[in-house]
Order: sequence, then structure tokens, then C-alpha cells
Amino acid sequence: MARLSYNQGPAAGETKKRSLLAANPIMRRLDKVDEYGAQECATYNGIIMKTALFMLFTLGGVILNLVLTNSLSVGEMMNFSIKNFPVSVYMNEIFAVGACLVLAIVFQLLAFFVKASTPVTGALYCVTQGYIIAFLLFRVAQGYEYLGALALAITFVIVITMSLLYKKGIVRVNKKFKAVLFTLMITGVTISLLTFLAYLIPFTRNIAALVVDHTALSIFSSVIFIIIASLFLISDFDTIDNVVNNKLPKKYEWMAAFGLAFTIIWIYVKVLDILLRVIGNKKN
Repeated sequence: MARLSYNQGPAAGETKKRSLLAANPIMRRLDKVDEYGAQECATYNGIIMKTALFMLFTLGGVILNLVLTNSLSVGEMMNFSIKNFPVSVYMNEIFAVGACLVLAIVFQLLAFFVKASTPVTGALYCVTQGYIIAFLLFRVAQGYEYLGALALAITFVIVITMSLLYKKGIVRVNKKFKAVLFTLMITGVTISLLTFLAYLIPFTRNIAALVVDHTALSIFSSVIFIIIASLFLISDFDTIDNVVNNKLPKKYEWMAAFGLAFTIIWIYVKVLDILLRVIGNKKN
């Protein structure tokens, strides 16, 4: 199996010092590992296979949503609008999606803090994400389910493009890269935080709502986060190189794979968000 890059990683036993935002939280945990030279070492093939497995669990979440639809379609209904799509769903469905949102946070934190749990908690996180994605596609964007396939194709192009940019050495994880990533991340987080705080203040709530509901501004925000996630992919590839080059134990393949799957899912959700906003605006 070919390497993810031609860049030379550090010698065995050496680590790179990385800034706080040089990689996603899961990958940053790998930068602190000092178990080098194991007899059974992590490999690119192992990480790729485990990443594919996490993606299959995400698909499993989509299937789970479809299987449970009939069972949850009872009781009281609610009517509201999401991204300019009129939605009519049962309360049970809303509770299920809400539970998935909460569980996603829990499983993500467990995968981050309890390394040994990553194979299980990472898989469960992917299932919750798949369930939420299915809800958006089949209950919110009814009649536009093809957007899921389109978002998948765009995500695939982004992943392949970032992989090639890293492999060819066009984009390198150096101080300049970290500075750009840090600036973009801080900008995105600051905007999100200010918007949230504006919602909490009565006399700025209407302004915050106007900003959130403004299609152009929402799409711009999503594009910024897609750019950030794409740069995180570059950093993920660099971390994976370090894991393999430093001969970390094979068990760390799970963390590397989940970190990569986490970023890919993040990109997919943001791409889908843009597509839903564009189509929802046209419908309106």
C-alpha cells in the first residue's frame, strides 16, 4: 500500500511539537504517545481499513434511521421549518434525533479521553452521525434526497484533493500552515460564540436571528468551516505519517482512523448544510 505522503517523518523515538490547533482533538492525543518501536506496529493499510469500518458504521446509522421510521411515526406531530424546508415530523423522531446529538457528544468525549474505548465509542459516534444525516435527508429534505449523494461526491473530491496536495508536498504542516489554520479556526469559533451570545441578549436576539437566517452569510460560514476541516485533513495525514513512521503499537490505528473519520464526517455534514441552504433558498 502506498504511503499517504512522500514527506519524511521524524526518526523513531522523536516527536513533532504541534500547536493547539494543528490537528483535531483525537489526532492531538496521538502526538503525546511515546510508545515507540513496538513489535506489531501501526500500518497505513490498518488505518485505512479501520477508517473504512467507521464509515460503514455511519452508513449503519443511516439504515437504522430508515428501519426505525415506521416505529417512531406515531403520536403527536410538530410542524416547523429547517433551512427553509417545511418539516412535519413526529415528536418521537425529534426525541430520537435529540438523543443522538447528546450521545454523539458523549461518545466523542469517551473516544478522546479513554483511548481503549475508541473502537466501540468511535463506532457508536459514527452511528449517531449517520442517524442525524438520514433525518436531514429523508425527513427534512424530502424530494431532494439526491443531495446526500451529491454531498458525498463533493466530500470525496475534497479528501482526494487534500491527499494529493499533501502527498506532493504542495501543502506542508509547518509554522505557516499552523498560523493559517489557527487564524481560520479562531475566526470561525469567535463568530459562532458571538452569535450564540447575541441570542442570549434580548435586544440583540433579532439581529443574531437575522444573521443566522441570512442564506449568503450562512453559506459563507459553512464554507469557512469546510476550509478549516480540509486543512485539518492535511494535519490528519501528517499525524498518520508520524504514527506509522514512529512505529507506534497497532492499537493506535483505531485512534488515527477515528480521527480521520471524524474529520471526513465533519466535512460531509458542512457540505450537506450548504446544499440544503441553497436548495431551501431556491424553494422559498
